Amino acid sequence: MEPETILVADDNEEILEIIQVLLESEGYRVLLASDGREALEMLTQETDLVILDVMMPEMSGLKACVEMRKSTNAPILFLTAKSKDSDKALGFSSGGDDYLAKPFSASELLCRVKALLRRYRVYRGKPSPCETGVAEPRSGILSYHEWTLDPLTGILSRGTSEVPLTALEFRILFLLASNRGKIFTPQNLYESVWEEPYFYTANNTLMVHIRNIRKKIEEDPGNPVYLVTVWGKGYRCV
Repeated sequence: MEPETILVADDNEEILEIIQVLLESEGYRVLLASDGREALEMLTQETDLVILDVMMPEMSGLKACVEMRKSTNAPILFLTAKSKDSDKALGFSSGGDDYLAKPFSASELLCRVKALLRRYRVYRGKPSPCETGVAEPRSGILSYHEWTLDPLTGILSRGTSEVPLTALEFRILFLLASNRGKIFTPQNLYESVWEEPYFYTANNTLMVHIRNIRKKIEEDPGNPVYLVTVWGKGYRCV
């Protein structure tokens, strides 16, 4: 079975080399780019994960992410020296799935990579060539209003048209739509989807993803009728 492919873009050659050695030691196939434009040109449907530095010449990681989201739902991890909540929100609003501040440890990077790939595999029905065992099977297509959510492929469709969602956006919507009427607190939702402990600033991350989902399913995202906020409590699908 072919190894999973990770595309890494950073204008720092030393960081590229470190990440390449680290990921290849775990059995991944690694492609390297020195800026966002080159990464965009190297992106294919076989790319399983993208790691982008935010500040790069030619094309920034943020702009590259926006362009990549037009053709792929593969998870995107940002690497950056900027770690303010506003910087993270900007990255998530561009279509990123996770955010790792520099300097980072090898163990932290690997944990983020493996978690993102695991979520992507589950919702795309892909087993892992780098881990033992079999991917958890998913079945049961969900109908929600005029949409159809397929947990095996991670695809949201409306009639014959597919609605582009990232892996995390799909997980959030599928969880809420599977439990229509149930209120999920930010902590419930974050820990169920991200599969890691909730922390206060994670609420900003969640809000950005909710906003992105609304842009894709609501006629008026500012006045949602499907994915609504229950003030002081959390979110629910109606």
